[in-house]
Amino acid sequence: MKLVRYGARDAEKPGLIDKSGQLRDLSAHVRDLDGEAYSPASLKKLAAIDPASLPAVSGNPRLGAPVTGISKFVAIGLNYVDHAKETGSPIPTEPIFFIKANTALSGPSDPVEKPRGSTKLDWEVEIAVIIGTRAKYVSEADALNHVAGYCVCNDVSERNFQIERLGQWTKGKSHDTFGPLGPWLVTKDEIPNPQSLSMWLDVNGKRKQTGSTSTMIFSIAKCVSYVSQFMTLLPGDVLTTGTPPGVGTGMKPPQYLNVGDVVTLGIEGLGEQRQEIVAA
Repeated sequence: MKLVRYGARDAEKPGLIDKSGQLRDLSAHVRDLDGEAYSPASLKKLAAIDPASLPAVSGNPRLGAPVTGISKFVAIGLNYVDHAKETGSPIPTEPIFFIKANTALSGPSDPVEKPRGSTKLDWEVEIAVIIGTRAKYVSEADALNHVAGYCVCNDVSERNFQIERLGQWTKGKSHDTFGPLGPWLVTKDEIPNPQSLSMWLDVNGKRKQTGSTSTMIFSIAKCVSYVSQFMTLLPGDVLTTGTPPGVGTGMKPPQYLNVGDVVTLGIEGLGEQRQEIVAA
């Protein structure tokens, strides 16, 4: 299934995309797409619904992030060898992770704000997982059993805030709109191997990132398992898993985003995003 939340910000409704690409309303069957909605029992009930029986949604409504009410937004850093090299960082020997503020979460085509004082606004295409069942001390072999599905994420980053302003990476990763997610969550039954998906990102129509989840240092299963050793992942939580090479800070000379720039990105089987950069 491709599950979505659509409508005005803070008033989104649950929906799904049928096989013809038609958006259909799920409001009669689920209140919203939160952690409870992504439990195995709930997904099984939703999968049993005939999409043709659901009301078709007309027009082209805004899509929000495909999950709400999360307890945490976790991100893995430096999880591709060439990305670590381009930033001048050592290759990690175990996963590096940090927290993005939940308030960074936004829709896949919402504008991205350039923060006040920002000088080094950057992009990162990533595959994110949405947790479906509570994960605490889970093994790598069992980790994907705790995943509800996958979606595209742009881990927007302000490198000056992240690197030069001291403190944790969270400072440069958490501004409002720094976590575009979607356009939809694709349930894991439709993505049998999340470690073989191509991914890309363009800025103003020019390709910046081309990669594949096959080149991760630590697999998605490893990332879920590893994080669960340090904190409990709850249903609905977002875990985004690192970016391939091609970020602005790694270019010579570095390239950064400015107001008016347009970022487009996508991952095989998971859809595409588009964001325009606006002033905060």
